[in-house]
Order: sequence, then structure tokens, then C-alpha cells
Amino acid sequence: MPRSPHSSSESQLDRREMLGLTAMFGSAFLAAQGLAPREVAAQDAAQGEPVAPRKRYDMKKSINLWAFPYPDKMTLAQCFELAKDAGFDAVEVNFALEGEFSAESSDAEIQAVAGLANQHKIAISGICSFLYWPYALTHNDPARRRRGQELGLRMIEAARLMAVENLLVVPGCVYAPWLPEFEPVPNDVCEVRAKESVRLMIPAAEKAGVSLNMENIFANGFLFSPQEMNAFVDSFKSDHVQIHFDTGNIMQYQFPEHWIPMLGKRIKNIHFKEWDKRTHEFNLATFRTLLDGTTNWPAVMAALDHIGYRGYLTFEYFHPFQHYPEALVYQTSDALDYMLGAKG
Repeated sequence: MPRSPHSSSESQLDRREMLGLTAMFGSAFLAAQGLAPREVAAQDAAQGEPVAPRKRYDMKKSINLWAFPYPDKMTLAQCFELAKDAGFDAVEVNFALEGEFSAESSDAEIQAVAGLANQHKIAISGICSFLYWPYALTHNDPARRRRGQELGLRMIEAARLMAVENLLVVPGCVYAPWLPEFEPVPNDVCEVRAKESVRLMIPAAEKAGVSLNMENIFANGFLFSPQEMNAFVDSFKSDHVQIHFDTGNIMQYQFPEHWIPMLGKRIKNIHFKEWDKRTHEFNLATFRTLLDGTTNWPAVMAALDHIGYRGYLTFEYFHPFQHYPEALVYQTSDALDYMLGAKG
């Protein structure tokens, strides 16, 4: 009698092959293809998030301007209009070296940006900047450090002019992996320079009513743990030095839901970035759209709720969609609605 194809050793997937396929696609997906026992998929499904009414969270939706094709394909007014139409409460704007909102902008031009947001009935959740990298506050070049300090002070003034409370600060970096020419800074030197720079900014921030929010970034080789971040922030003994917590920046090796309870009330503002732990390489292109990764968002939301966070959840993304860029904005707003319990 001919052998059944399922009994042929040539047609059987060995254990190593099954493990590899499961790691890549998941047992539920393989079961749907008839390649994994159905009881395995059922077991996985039973361990998933229970079907129950979603908790509603009183937090606000925000999106960073880097998620828009600005200024190449959209004006600032179009970005604000799109964000509002997609259901966002606010936009986080990025301070540049030149352009509409930048170091070369006059006071009146900076105030005009706030006026434009008001015109479109959308808030500005905070100010962010990429300039902390080429002009790092801990750079080995004293001229670069001085320029970084000048830019930081101008950002504080910009926040004051716009009546924006939150200013993201990257206090220092040992290394910048996306800048091949960056000369590494010894860790102890980095800490000393970072503290010196932040101390110089505090008087201006206190006078302006602006919160200097230190961001956690694994790739910069500085402040690797919540304990280190807390000690750094607390060392200034100022209510105007807090934390801008980024979920994605630690996901390669750690978990945001573990950091949040330890950082606690120091968290003043937040970046939501998605990360997939199945990706074993870091660069700015490895961050994903929300929910398309391995971040335990229900645990993150519960942790934020537990510490009483009621501020903005800002999606940060560095590469707007090449085609139909509006889709990313609407897709993100929809994902945040599910996280906040507004849908589902």
C-alpha cells in the first residue's frame, strides 16, 4: 500500500524546523496553515488578553511632527489640520537649526507657530529636537557643547513664547550610533558635563515656567536604568527637571512597564514608540507603527494609570509614509484609541 504523505519522513517537519517557524510566525499562524497542532494554537489563544470591557484612560493623544512629510510635502498648517482631523489633541513640534520653527526664527515667528496651532484648535504637547546629537551637551568639542547650550536656552525661550510647558532634553551621550564621526565620551565625563549643562539651563527654565524633561535613550550609552535616571534627575533638586519617558528607546533589552512604576511622578511627558524584540538590530528605521511590535501596551497603560499619569501620549516616528502619508496619522490615532479604551 502507498504510504500516507503525512507518514513520510520526507514530508515531516523536524523539531528544529518547527521551532524556527514558530519563532518567526507564531504557533497560531502555523496552525492556520495546517503546520502546527491546533491544541497549541488554542493554548496560545487562551493565554492571550481576555475578552472584557476595556478600561478607559484619561490621557491625551499627541503625535510628533516627524511622522508628517514636513516640510517637503506638507506645510505646518496642513500638518496641524491633518492631526486635528485624525482626532489628536496635540502635536509635538521639533526645533530645527533653520526653517519655520528654528534657531533662526524671530520671537514673532515662534509665536506665529503657536498661533497657527490655536487657529486649528490643536495644542502643542511639547518641544523636541534632533539638535541634541550634532550639538550634544556633552560633546568632546567645547565649541559644540557651547552651541548646544545656546540652542537649549533658545528652546526654553521658544517654549515660553508659545506657552508650552514641556521641553525634551537629551542631557548627554557617550555615543551616537547614527553619527559615524562622533567621538565617544567616557561615561564619568559624560555625567559631569551633562549635570553642568542642565544646571546652567535650570534658572532660565524656572523663570520661563518650563519643565526640562530628561529623555531615556539606550543607544546613547547614558542612563541605562531607571535607578540611574532617577538619581540624575533628583540630583538637581528642582521641580523643573523631570523625565520624558520613551517606551521604544529601552525595548531592545528592557521593558517600559518595568520602568514606569520606578520613575513614577517624575514622568512629565511621554513618547510612544513601537519596537519588535524579534528584530535584533538597532537603527532609527527599526521602530514600527503602534501595535505592530512586541510592546505589552496593556501593561504599559496600566502602569501609567497606576502612577496617576494624565498627560500626553506622543507617537514618535522618523519616516513618514512615502505614499499616502495621511494613512500613518489616521492609523496611529486609531491605535491610540484602542490603547486608551475608546474603542474595542
